[in-house]
Amino acid sequence: MPDTPPAVPNFTQWPSFPFEGDLRVRQLDDPVATEPHRHGEGGRECIACDAPDEAYIWADERWRVRAMDRPTGLPVVLILESRSHLDLGDLPNLLAAELGVLTVRLERAIRSLDGVSRVHVNRWGDGSAHLHLWFLARPYGRLQLRGTFLPLWDSILPPIPEPTWRENLALVAAWLADFGGRQLAEPTRIRWQAPASFGAVEAAEHAESAEHAETAKETESAEPARTKETRLS
Repeated sequence: MPDTPPAVPNFTQWPSFPFEGDLRVRQLDDPVATEPHRHGEGGRECIACDAPDEAYIWADERWRVRAMDRPTGLPVVLILESRSHLDLGDLPNLLAAELGVLTVRLERAIRSLDGVSRVHVNRWGDGSAHLHLWFLARPYGRLQLRGTFLPLWDSILPPIPEPTWRENLALVAAWLADFGGRQLAEPTRIRWQAPASFGAVEAAEHAESAEHAETAKETESAEPARTKETRLS
């Protein structure tokens, strides 16, 4: 008798589910006898341990916060990491207590950004043995992004503008630095000499042309007077 595919679960009908159309459940693989090593264990390199502070937006002597390498669909997606190569269950009491304080502090910093309604905090840990917690900012008013599927929407939505993304990172880093550590993300530099619009460029060019024309006219008017003075002398 052939296996009957399992029914599609009810959450596929939730408004927050990012896909529609005909769906089917993927066949579940047989369990393996031995799970593969994660990054940072069994001789595999640890990406977090090898990364310099310059790859992060904020750091102190025991913790660091990093962002993605480019804007994504959400206002910010940040990762809190311990400096020490430890997983969640390996934290000594001091770091465990600091983790609670930093989690709340980072959540508040992200929630203070314009256009952010909620902050989702997640920890999976299947890819790396180095402790890392994810913080995802849910945009205000985007009710369809509420709940479990926010990480999926982050990959689906178009990236936010890079200047906005960099400004968000700098604001979060500054918030954290008020309590200690170093702010490593700086706000985007404003090009003060740059025009605000093409209209401003056209206006500037028109003004420059008018100024040149006025100068040329004054020069022509002064030329006969200089000639007359030369003849009298």
